[in-house]
Amino acid sequence: MSADSLNSANSANPTSVPVIAGLLLAAGGGRRLGGRPKALLPYRGRPLVENAVRVLREAGCGPVHVVLGASAAEVRERADLGGCVVVDNPDWAEGMGSSLRVGLASLAGTGAGAALVSLVDQPGIGPAAVARVREAYRSPSSLVAAAYGGERGHPVLFGSDRWADIAATATGDKGARVHLTAHAAELTLVECGDVAEAYDIDTPPDLARLA
Repeated sequence: MSADSLNSANSANPTSVPVIAGLLLAAGGGRRLGGRPKALLPYRGRPLVENAVRVLREAGCGPVHVVLGASAAEVRERADLGGCVVVDNPDWAEGMGSSLRVGLASLAGTGAGAALVSLVDQPGIGPAAVARVREAYRSPSSLVAAAYGGERGHPVLFGSDRWADIAATATGDKGARVHLTAHAAELTLVECGDVAEAYDIDTPPDLARLA
């Protein structure tokens, strides 16, 4: 659906369900995994990036934008990303912040009320947790994060009114931490520890979790 169509639909039915875009950060090069791009790690017989896309869709997010970086051409060739908006981050090696900026820029003009940001290397977080965070959206100024035992984690939801400030402060591997810290009093935490496990696939021992 085009941005004009989304805006027309929202104008015609202001009480309709808000558009919450899924933004998947999948650019990492897997430095501690010997340079194996995380998007292409095998998971249940398919590239890990496909699982992350499926989770966003099953949680009700759409459109889904995917930011690639390391081995982007190979990821496009090997992974089924049909129906996604796929964007490349040429500066992926600078850290998560650059991928977040590229992803938010790709959402400009889509009519989305918020971006729900997830990471490709967290297969223990499924649709149930993502849906809880999505359902906490209230307005374009919403700021929501999943929590595990009360500690902030992923995914996170950024209302569209916040995108410009987040992009301006997202540098290195900090991602949105600067914005989240500065606006901690406005942050809604949604406990997800009962339905998800927030581990990362970062080191060779972590690969056992993909079996």
